[in-house]
Amino acid sequence: MCGIVGYVGSKEAYPIIIKGLRRLEYRGYDSAGVAIGNNSGISQLKQKGKVADLEAYAADKDSSGSIGIGHTRWATHGVPNQVNAHPHMSGDGKLSIIHNGIIENYASIKTALQAKGHTFKSDTDTEVLIHLIEDIKNHEKVSLFEAVRIALAEVIGAYAIVVMEEGLNNEFIAARKGSPIVIGVGRDEYYIASDATPIIEYTNEVVYLEDGEIARVNSGEELEIKTIENESKTPYIHELELSLDTIEKGGFPHFMLKEIYEQPKSILDTLRGRINPETKEVKLGGISDYEQKIMNADRIIIVACGTSWHAGLIGEYLFEDFARIPVEVEYASEFRYRNPIIRETDVVLAISQSGETADTLAALELAKEKGATILGICNVVGSSIPRLTHAGSYTHAGPEIGVASTKAFTTQVVVLTLMALGIGKEKGTLSNTDYHQLITELELIHEKVEKVLKTNDQIEEIAKEFKDVSNFLYLGRGYNFPVALEGALKLKEISYIHAEGYPAAEMKHGPIALIDDEMPIVVIATKKGNYEKVVSNIQEVKARGGRLIAIVTEGDKTVKELADYCIEIPNCFEELTPLLTNIPLQLLSYHIALMRGCNVDQPRNLAKSVTVE
Repeated sequence: MCGIVGYVGSKEAYPIIIKGLRRLEYRGYDSAGVAIGNNSGISQLKQKGKVADLEAYAADKDSSGSIGIGHTRWATHGVPNQVNAHPHMSGDGKLSIIHNGIIENYASIKTALQAKGHTFKSDTDTEVLIHLIEDIKNHEKVSLFEAVRIALAEVIGAYAIVVMEEGLNNEFIAARKGSPIVIGVGRDEYYIASDATPIIEYTNEVVYLEDGEIARVNSGEELEIKTIENESKTPYIHELELSLDTIEKGGFPHFMLKEIYEQPKSILDTLRGRINPETKEVKLGGISDYEQKIMNADRIIIVACGTSWHAGLIGEYLFEDFARIPVEVEYASEFRYRNPIIRETDVVLAISQSGETADTLAALELAKEKGATILGICNVVGSSIPRLTHAGSYTHAGPEIGVASTKAFTTQVVVLTLMALGIGKEKGTLSNTDYHQLITELELIHEKVEKVLKTNDQIEEIAKEFKDVSNFLYLGRGYNFPVALEGALKLKEISYIHAEGYPAAEMKHGPIALIDDEMPIVVIATKKGNYEKVVSNIQEVKARGGRLIAIVTEGDKTVKELADYCIEIPNCFEELTPLLTNIPLQLLSYHIALMRGCNVDQPRNLAKSVTVE
C-alpha cells in the first residue's frame, strides 16, 4: 500500500531517495520518511503529510551519506503522524527498517518483547519487527542478514522490508513475502524499490525478489539471496522494458488525463501481435497451452477487486456469449473467506492492474490448493500474479500512475475480449462470420476511441453544471451495466461525490425513490441490445424530474429529445461498446473532480497497489 526506495553506492543517497519517493506518490500515502547512514550513525527524518513536507522538514538537517532508505506510508496500524511514520528504529537505535504489508502476529511478539524489557514509541507492527530483529541479533550474536532470516521465520503476515545497520555503510538487507521488492543493479551500486518506477532513471537491470527470499545488498559485492529456510538462490537479472518518458506527464496537467488520452495507443499495444493479420486467428501466447483446459472447463471463476472486478463482469458477458462457458465473477476479498466450492475442472482467472493485489493473490492461492487451473491478467511485468498462475496474459497499458484506473481497465477488457473470441472460435460456439466481423471491429476500435476523446470539451461544459451536486446515479444494461458501475466508482474515487451504479431495470426497485430535480442520472443508452427498454427507463426518470446525461450512439434522435445532455459515441458492435462508453465517464469524473479542487492523481485515502487486506 506504500512506497519503498533505497540506495547504496558512492553517490549521495538522499536526493536519489527523495526523487524516488516522488515517483511513488501515485501509490497513495499519508506520511513519508528517510534514514541515511553515514560515519555519525543513522540520521532519521520523517514527517506526516506529503514528500514535499518531508523535504521542508529535512532542509536544515544533515542528510549526507551514501546509503539510505525511504518510505511513504499508508496507515494501517496507528494514525498518520510523525511517530508512526517509517522508518522505525530498534531500541538501541542501531537498526532502521521500512516495511510494506502487515505483520499479523505482531501483538504476541510485542508482548514477548515487552517482557524482555523492550519499549515502543509507535503504534505500528513495523516497530515490533525491528525490535524482534534487534533482540535476535544481540542474543544470538549473528549478522544482520541472519537475524532478519531468523526473525522472519517467526513472522506471520505480508511484508516487503529493507533494514540497515549503523556503521555498515555499504550494505542493507531486503526481504519479501506477498509484497513486491525490486533491486536495481548498477556499477558498484544498488537501488531498491517497491516497483521499477524510481529505478528506471538509473538502470534497466533488475532482480525481482521472490516470496520468502532475503537479499544481502552490498555495494562492493554480488547480490546474495537466501530463502527463510537458509537455501541459497542465484539472482536472475531481468531487463526492464520501461522508459522514463512513460512515467512523466508528457505535457498533460495530470497523469489521469494523460492516461485517458493514451487509451487508443494502449488498446493498440495490447492487440499488437495477438491477431494473425492473414488468418485473423487470436494468439495469446501466455495461455495457448491452456486453451483446451479453458474450452473443457465446467465454469470460469473470475476473481478481482475494484475496477478489475468491473472488467471481470464484462468478461462474464463475453465468455458466456462467445464461448458458452458458465462464468462467476467474485470479489476476491469475499471469495477467499467464503469456503467456496472449487473443482479441478474449474478455471480461475485473476485480474489485477498491479499484479500484487493481496486479496486476489490469496484467492488464487486458495484455488491452486483446490487443484483448479489458475490464469492471470495483469499489467505489471514481474509482479506476483504472473509468478503464481499457471499462465496468463499481460495487458500492455504501460505504467499507470494515476490512482484511478483508466487505461488499465480498457486493456483488461481488450484481453478478455480476445480470450473469449479465441475460445469461442475454437469451440465452434461463435460463427465464422460473427467472429471475423468482431475481430475486424476490434482491430479498428482504437480509432473510435480517438473519436470519443474529441467530446472532451463538451464533457467539460457538462461537468460545470454538476460539479456541486452531492449524489449521482449511473444506469446501464447488458454489457454496459458494468460500465455504469465503473463510471460511478471513478466519480466516487476522485471527486468524493456519492455515486451508485445500477442495472437500468433495477432502478424501479429502490433507487427511483431518490430521483428529483437535484439528482443527475447518467444513462448509457447505445442503440444496441435492450435500447427500447433503456428508453423506457429514461422516460421514468424524466417523469420524476431527474436531470439526464445520456451516452448515445451517434445519430440517435429518440434519447436526444428526452435527455438534458447527450454525448455521442461511434456505432459499433454491442459487445465492444464498453471500450467506448467508459471514456466519457472517465472524462466526466476527471473534470468534475478538477473543478471541485480535488487531487485527481492522488485521491485521499486511496492507494494504487492494494497489498494489504
